[in-house]
Amino acid sequence: MTSDLHPSQVHSYLQMHSRTKTVSWLCWGASVLVLCAAVDVRQKQNKPWLMIASTSALVGGIKLRSSAKQLNRTLNDIDQASQINFQSWIKSMTQPTSQLALTVGSIDVNWKPENLITDPVEYIQKKQKHVALVGGTGDGKSTFTQYLSSKIGGRVIVYDSDAKPDDWAWIDKADVIGRKGNFQAIDTAMGNDLKILEELVELRGDGGDNAIAGRERFLIAEEFPILVDECDNSTYWIKRHAKRGRRYKQFICAIAQNDTAENFGLQGDKDTLYSCFVLVRLGQFARDHARTKFKNPQLEQWLKAGGKKRFMVDDQPCELDLTNWGQNAIAYKITDSRQDNEADSFNEYEQIILAWGQEHPSEVLKARILKQVSLPFRKMNPENIRIIMASLADRGCGEVVGSGDQLGWRWHQKDS
Repeated sequence: MTSDLHPSQVHSYLQMHSRTKTVSWLCWGASVLVLCAAVDVRQKQNKPWLMIASTSALVGGIKLRSSAKQLNRTLNDIDQASQINFQSWIKSMTQPTSQLALTVGSIDVNWKPENLITDPVEYIQKKQKHVALVGGTGDGKSTFTQYLSSKIGGRVIVYDSDAKPDDWAWIDKADVIGRKGNFQAIDTAMGNDLKILEELVELRGDGGDNAIAGRERFLIAEEFPILVDECDNSTYWIKRHAKRGRRYKQFICAIAQNDTAENFGLQGDKDTLYSCFVLVRLGQFARDHARTKFKNPQLEQWLKAGGKKRFMVDDQPCELDLTNWGQNAIAYKITDSRQDNEADSFNEYEQIILAWGQEHPSEVLKARILKQVSLPFRKMNPENIRIIMASLADRGCGEVVGSGDQLGWRWHQKDS
């Protein structure tokens, strides 16, 4: 086999190839010169000898050229064998074994945090604080506020100057204030909120907690830094509710894209932000917090791997299990005074679901089915539809069946 040649033999082959090619060209050149001489020679007796010499040189050159080609094929075989042997060597050196472990730097892909929060609502309720939600576009701010409001309970009011027609579709349209950049409407509503808070203070002072029953509200303020610039009442609104709102069942969720006190209208009052609010950081803000404050690459990688379902609640990691919706909810009790006008307490979307359930009492309603049979739900995100279903179940209207993307809703007669 040519691939078994000793390196010294390979060197000899290379020299032979080079010399053979050179001599073959010299033979062909000599043949041409001798042939030209035979044509020009005047002595006829010398022409046969010159012709024989020219032919011999030509034949010799052809044979040498054939030998050169043979040597070239041999050398190509050696080169090919060398490449194959090299590839085999590389493969043998890099072949994986059962002892090979995958690592990304020094990060364990199976790592889980020890102080993990699985129920952020329970954590917020124990702290008796409001929520300052920090997140960028696409981080799941809307989903989290919907989840939170469905668990906290109360009438939901949203201040959002950039709301699109299908945003916040799970609450009454009249309770989404400030569409199309109407900051005046937001500022007026915030002023009314402050008056309501003062009313509740007087009512509770005269009649205790029973006097303010049924007045619970969940107030969501989108893009709070913009509201600080455009609404005169915003700074006073957040300060008053931060310190007194929870006591009077007025829960607020302020949303921004930065966790500084200034972005929440609390310039120079960082203590209020941390003492009265649970800071929920989503997406890249959560990962940045893990990297800069805790200098923990494992926590940062864990947050990134979980997508929207993993975030930071204060300084603790949280994983929101959406399969628990409608099962571990905080009770939302309808008081006797509201039961007489129960039909009026449901928005148009909830009424559509309830009507369908009463017509199909034994069937499970899925978001996919609702989008097909009801025009108002056509453009609604399936996740938002499941939130409405879970909210109805929390209020004792029907029950949820399944979990996650397979969650559905089924009607059953509400217990009296």
